[in-house]
Amino acid sequence: MTTIAYQFKDLVEKIYDMPLEDKLELKSLLEHNISEARRNEIATNHKKAQEEHKSGRLKFSSKVNELKKML
Repeated sequence: MTTIAYQFKDLVEKIYDMPLEDKLELKSLLEHNISEARRNEIATNHKKAQEEHKSGRLKFSSKVNELKKML
């Protein structure tokens, strides 16, 4: 087992040993952290799409065959 896997296993075991109230707080913190990370990812993708659109690299189509070619 790698060191990282061992550390993760250790962490999981410690979390299992935590009181319920602490587990719920940790769950809440992780959910907020994940939501924030996802928002940042969406914002980054939006900015990239805007730049591609301004430079003319972003293409649109409602035709299935054209969309398949774009892939």
